[in-house]
Formats: sequence, structure tokens, C-alpha cells
Amino acid sequence: MKAKIGGYIAIIVGIAIVIGYLGTQDKEIENKEKRVFHVTLADPKNYENEVYSDSFEFEEGVYEFRFVPNGDSPKTLTISLRGESFRYFETFSLEGTPHETGISTYYTWEYSGNKTIKVPSKQEIEIVINPNGNLLGPVSVDIFQE
Repeated sequence: MKAKIGGYIAIIVGIAIVIGYLGTQDKEIENKEKRVFHVTLADPKNYENEVYSDSFEFEEGVYEFRFVPNGDSPKTLTISLRGESFRYFETFSLEGTPHETGISTYYTWEYSGNKTIKVPSKQEIEIVINPNGNLLGPVSVDIFQE
């Protein structure tokens, strides 16, 4: 009897894991479809005159910055966006949150600042990312349409 119950529990756990995995795969596909900009900056060769710049087209709508930083990422990251009828400027600050495990401490990293962008109409946008002198600190910058 106990073996039967154990078997049912194993099946339920297996199904939950498969559903969870498939759910995250759908979100990753959805996020890739909504991403309008991505760059990973980790090398001085990514920069010209100590800034990174690029141009791309935005549709009208609301967008959000997302970052993948770590402790070596630039402490401040200044980003400007310029278009025909649109301007955005923000200096993001890298903040570490300590987490205690009982035997050690580790940090998670996040940039604080205004991450929401509202573009009033379809237009070509120029992005300029300034790591404020830290050309070696790796960071990924994404913009997603909400």
C-alpha cells in the first residue's frame, strides 16, 4: 500500500516538474518575441570613445529596461535614448543585496532607476550607453516592449 502511494507521489511530482519546465519555456519564447534591443557589454572593444551607441526602430508603446549585472558591472550606467519626438535620460546605480546562508554571504545585483520608457510614436531611436569609465565590467542591457 505504501509503495502505491509513493508511486503516485512520484508521478505527481514528475508531472509538476514537466509543467513547470514547459511554463518557463513559453515565457522565454514570449520574452524573446517582445525584446526590441539587446547588448552584452564586457570588453573595451564594445565602446567607441568610452560609450556604446546603436540605432533601432521603436513602435509606439511602453518599454522596460532589464539588466543582467554582477558585482563587477559598472557602478553607474548612464543611458540616453533620442528620437524624432522622444528623449530619455537616466543614470542607473548598481546596488547589491546581501543574502545570508548561515555559513556565508552572497549578493544579488540590480540597477536602480527609472526603467520604464513610453514612446509616443513609431520612430528611429539612438541609444547611448555610458559605463562611466568602467569598460571592463560586464553587463547585459535589454529593452522589452510591455
